[in-house]
Amino acid sequence: MAADPTGEAEGDMLAVLEQLQMLGGKPIATLSPQEARRQPTPADAVMALLRARTMSTTPEAVGSVQDRTIDAPGVPPLLVRVYTPAGTAPSGGWPVVVYTHGGGWVIATNDTYDSSGRALTNAAQAIVMSVEYRKGPEHKFPAAHDDAYAAYRWALDNAATVGGDPMKVAVAGESAGGNMAFVTSARAMEEGVRLPVHQLLVYPVASNDLNAGSVMENANAKPLNRPMLAWFLGHYLANANQSSDPRINLVGRSSFAGFPPTTIITAEIDPLLDGGDMLADRLDDADVDVERYHFDDVTHEFFGMGAVVPQAREAVARSGARLRASFGL
Repeated sequence: MAADPTGEAEGDMLAVLEQLQMLGGKPIATLSPQEARRQPTPADAVMALLRARTMSTTPEAVGSVQDRTIDAPGVPPLLVRVYTPAGTAPSGGWPVVVYTHGGGWVIATNDTYDSSGRALTNAAQAIVMSVEYRKGPEHKFPAAHDDAYAAYRWALDNAATVGGDPMKVAVAGESAGGNMAFVTSARAMEEGVRLPVHQLLVYPVASNDLNAGSVMENANAKPLNRPMLAWFLGHYLANANQSSDPRINLVGRSSFAGFPPTTIITAEIDPLLDGGDMLADRLDDADVDVERYHFDDVTHEFFGMGAVVPQAREAVARSGARLRASFGL
């Protein structure tokens, strides 16, 4: 197995990872899901670094943040966090981004990914509705996927109730959330539901190949490694055969035609890099409007670290520009 490549990260990224190590977390793959959910997160490490540098830990300002429960079709009531931009909404309401956070379908919450929600709200000039979906092993596949899709359906029908424009709804997500954003678009296509106007996939889980080049090269990386990928799949899936389901192994789909404009963000020090590249290639081959932005010297989870990592600020800015273009802003 490859050595830990994390030391190749650039200075600010490396400083976050050093803080994460100092927080004393245990290897996720050795823990129960309940124990894993209590471990320090990369977001905690960013806060620790800000304090160490005597920088402000105040979250990025947006117009408003509201937690609410929605009754989405076909699933239990869902908790969502609605981030609204400051200022005056366009006529028709703010565009809406239905966002699903990462965590391998097992760990993490809207709190863990709060910085991403805030940054995307400002960059896209859109409402971001972050979905607190059900997680494994308590709720097995495809529960989380069903929740993500149901939240999207709710936004199409009810965006106006949160100040949004139902004709300008996009999907976005990080890691497992990026996977679910893509699957939401696919299911909308299959069911004849209006497609998202854009899909932003940030280092998505796109392949079930645990022997892919980037998985092996980053087998011991932080904060995501090969043992963790197997652990996540083991707790979310009912059996190993489900990993070949096209809702998990996205690149195994038979067709990629007809997807909405797509932005894919990838990181160099990330087991998921090859899967994201393959997905971008498949979409490009199917004549989908896809842009891939790759960032060297950073790891999985960098996207929400804009307070300290410059590449995160660039990734968010590029994502926001692509979303605004699809919104016609």
